[in-house]
Amino acid sequence: MLYDVIIVGAGPSGIFTAYELTKNNKDLKVLMIEKGRSIEKRICPKRDLGRCIHCAPSCRVTTGFSGAGAFSDGKLSLSPDVGGILPELIGFEQTEALIKDADGIYLNFGADSHVHGAEENDAIRNIRRKAIQNNLKLIECPIRHLGTEEGYRIYSDLQKHLSSKGVEMRFETMVTDLIVEDGVARGVQVQSKSKEQFSDSIDQKGNANQHPQTYAVYGRKIALAVGREGAEWLHNICRKYKIKTAVGTVDIGVRVEVRDEIMKELNDNLYESKLVYYTPTFDDKVRVFCSNPSGEVATEYYDRHLAVVNGHAYKSTELKTRNTNFALLVSKNFTEPFKSPIEYGKHIAMLGNMLSGNRIIVQRYGDFKRGRRTTDKRLNRNNITPTLKDAVPGDLSLVLPYRIMKDLEEMIEALDGVVPGLASDELLLYGVEVKFYSNKILISEQFETNLKNLYALGDGAGITRGLMQSSAMGLKMGRILTSVATSPHA
Repeated sequence: MLYDVIIVGAGPSGIFTAYELTKNNKDLKVLMIEKGRSIEKRICPKRDLGRCIHCAPSCRVTTGFSGAGAFSDGKLSLSPDVGGILPELIGFEQTEALIKDADGIYLNFGADSHVHGAEENDAIRNIRRKAIQNNLKLIECPIRHLGTEEGYRIYSDLQKHLSSKGVEMRFETMVTDLIVEDGVARGVQVQSKSKEQFSDSIDQKGNANQHPQTYAVYGRKIALAVGREGAEWLHNICRKYKIKTAVGTVDIGVRVEVRDEIMKELNDNLYESKLVYYTPTFDDKVRVFCSNPSGEVATEYYDRHLAVVNGHAYKSTELKTRNTNFALLVSKNFTEPFKSPIEYGKHIAMLGNMLSGNRIIVQRYGDFKRGRRTTDKRLNRNNITPTLKDAVPGDLSLVLPYRIMKDLEEMIEALDGVVPGLASDELLLYGVEVKFYSNKILISEQFETNLKNLYALGDGAGITRGLMQSSAMGLKMGRILTSVATSPHA
């Protein structure tokens, strides 16, 4: 089994790598390996059962074709200033051109043509003025909103397209190791099931009824596009093979839920307001991330059992709620000897899980400020009704470090100057939200690691932080690999 290119991971960066590889090279032999399921089989059992059954071998929400993006709000940030550090690698203008190309592909597959925040108007100028008055920076970034259900359809069509172009896709297949010979990456060790054993039946514990097999797969070039869910696996691979990395950023915070009426000005004019604040006490960076007007707060499970909070929104009017949710993330860059951003984030998330029975904690902002636990009684009298129905009323001060608590409080008070009424006692805070970025992999301009024939891209590599830059980086990776994979000296 020898392939021209092996792509590990079927998130946006992997998808767009495969898309570009097969665009003009129908003879290239491309294999995509994904530990999750194909997109049509990514139906979360919680929808029918009302509870998480911790699907094995991996969560259907965070893994599978399109990665966690299939179940996200599906927002495409159309500015190189947002979503990662790709401009630092290849330049602002080239990143801008790649984003335009990737956006064109999304449009060809049926994305909504409307762009939020693309035109300057009095309302946006007023929002910017209030942000400046409150020491917040409004980052200008047009947004194309796919929506959770439309994103699912678009990625379904992309999966069919890649299949029609001859891309071999192996789902429910885990890459357990690299095959390295004489300092060169030659292939991957995978664990999967044979076609005879394939079965999508699931027992009541969420375990697939089949037995894995281990075998070797060889490729001329290997692209690691594992996403955030695979960040820890990739970190271990880097340590084993001495792949050069640098300590990445740790993002930890909460998801905020507020009534749509309070957020109306920002929702109507920007859809997603990208606001950044440097706190007066510690000078830490706090940012607004992943805003979902009329959306729902949701739970994601990493490693099957670690519950972290997220959010999404639908395009369909019937599925909209009365609440807006968004993340407030504190970004921390640690110095030596710290080398474990993933473990640090997981440790904080595990503290929350310990107190809530592996669910998400919800706390009223009034209780958060007063250092007391939120009770069912106080939660039930709120104007804001939680959209995450199984969240547990609790006390986030028992989970989050004091510094992060202080940063979040100062950010909320600053935002109240832009969005009057946000910092009410009834504001809901869900915890913990953690972004599992890996240590940043040091790669060349050609995205190659110091291990020959091994390439890295996307969120898992610590380069991108969202759908659009991941997709754009995938296009660039596809163009690079088209050249080197067909070279007689590759």
